[in-house]
Amino acid sequence: MIPLNYAILKLFTKIDEGCADTVMETLKDQYGSFNAFKKDAIINALMTAEANGLLEETRFDLDLNNELRVYYRAHEEGAATINQYIKD
Repeated sequence: MIPLNYAILKLFTKIDEGCADTVMETLKDQYGSFNAFKKDAIINALMTAEANGLLEETRFDLDLNNELRVYYRAHEEGAATINQYIKD
């Protein structure tokens, strides 16, 4: 099993876009027991990936609890970089 942050990045090379909720739903079976598998930590990982140029924001909305959800995608160059360093 690869590290959680790697799994988060790799997920974005396989989906059109997603938010922290998408990550949690998709990876909960494998990583749900990890201490770092918390929404705040995942949001931080996504924001870091964006700051490093691997992901970009696509849109935002409010969930049913009126909490902000920011959606990201891996653009072509970001996906290529992720795939270069994190193999399937």
